[in-house]
Amino acid sequence: MSALRFTNRRYESGPEVDSFYHLRGCDLTKCACDGTACFVARNARGQSHPNNASRVYCLGRCFESPAIGLSNSRPRIQVDAPDAIVLSRLARGGAQTLKSYQNFGGYRALQKALSHSPADLIDTVLKSGLRGRGGAGFPMGLKWRSAAEQSARPKYIVANGDEGDAGAYIDRFLMEDDPHALIEGMLISAYAIGASRGWIYLRHEYPAAKTALESALAEARSAGILGSRILGTEFNFDAEVFVGHGSYVCGEETSLFRSLEGNRPEVSARPPYATQRGVFGQPTVINNIETLVSVPWIIEQGGDAYHALGFSRSRGTKVVSLNSLFARPGLYEVEFGVPVRHIVEDLGGGLAAGELKGLIIGGPLAGIIPPHLLDTQFGFEELNAIGAGVGHGGVIGFDKHTAIPSLVHHIFSFGAYESCGKCTPCRLGSHRVEEIFARAIAGRLPSASDRVEWSEIVTALKWTSLCGHGIGLGAFAESVLRYYGEELAECFA
Repeated sequence: MSALRFTNRRYESGPEVDSFYHLRGCDLTKCACDGTACFVARNARGQSHPNNASRVYCLGRCFESPAIGLSNSRPRIQVDAPDAIVLSRLARGGAQTLKSYQNFGGYRALQKALSHSPADLIDTVLKSGLRGRGGAGFPMGLKWRSAAEQSARPKYIVANGDEGDAGAYIDRFLMEDDPHALIEGMLISAYAIGASRGWIYLRHEYPAAKTALESALAEARSAGILGSRILGTEFNFDAEVFVGHGSYVCGEETSLFRSLEGNRPEVSARPPYATQRGVFGQPTVINNIETLVSVPWIIEQGGDAYHALGFSRSRGTKVVSLNSLFARPGLYEVEFGVPVRHIVEDLGGGLAAGELKGLIIGGPLAGIIPPHLLDTQFGFEELNAIGAGVGHGGVIGFDKHTAIPSLVHHIFSFGAYESCGKCTPCRLGSHRVEEIFARAIAGRLPSASDRVEWSEIVTALKWTSLCGHGIGLGAFAESVLRYYGEELAECFA
């Protein structure tokens, strides 16, 4: 029986669910972050690593890592693309209120959308080539079409604000500084598929975003933009914020749905897919924040205009977030197709001190890009071809002070801690790799049989994991073996 109970629009769950989460009752103002961006920053600066009562793997402050507690500081924000789609308002100071958003032309796209049929909107987004910016890169138009074709009611929209990838802080600032853009994107998505309700699933580590979102939702309701008969039409839709309690795997859609429902948020096998049976078993479209924020621009400017940006199968622009080891850390909106080197050197200015040893994009569960592959074009398929990926867009550069065995231990320690436990290779294998490399960094050389064992675990993670958590661990390990095998071999007897 589900542990979910509805009480005045609040969700309450029992102890068997609560035990899944890491940060219930945790005072984030006193916690030191041990996410990958902070990990490599402490290595570069010779600092010790934290020993919090509860592990905190990203506070969304990777531009000033290593981070301790919460902060209202803001990163550098720069548009490096012919058309500003996502960061246009943030680069000019943000649009936190309804009035400021409307001064930037906000909600004109919604008005335009409501004057067209849902089928027209779906065609526009299909034509744009917009793919999900949360990691998977699935075409948004295909999601809309699949959900629209479902006869079951009600239908739902979920904005995935569980930005857990250490190194990424894109969605944080979109939610804090441009919340109405997210609401408009959700409204247009809802109209396109026939949804009547939505949720913004927000990670526990972003309390300022909660305040900004709830204020914007209240403003939109008061203005007749949310709720019943939106802008005088027959369209009805409302949304609310749901705050998680600390679990990286809740960023995976099936786990996130279980969390919203009040159940233990373990990953579920697919099919059925979310557009068929998502949250509460109903047709659901789920996208991350950046993807939804891109929708109003596409509707207003047209699918062809968006498709004209980017290249190959990667259309439009993508925001990337650079970690603190760069000379110019911050948020940058780039057009797909630029070389990775342009992001690293021209925008980021290279590392502030020392030479780049490796680059993780969309991590921590992602392949490492070695310096000799920086001329690879920034695109979904192009990065996949070298064992890396676009992912969520977090860019973590590190130098010689981060030893590869230490990095492997860090990533697999994170993977073991955050695993939902459903897949055996992920639950047990990641912990076993953590043990092997703990010995290595302590100076006790693992045996040759340990090397065989960890290689076998990597293969199992890649081929038998239900979700991207285990698959991502496998991708990371494969890139280590492929590009840093010589350094790694020194660990084994």
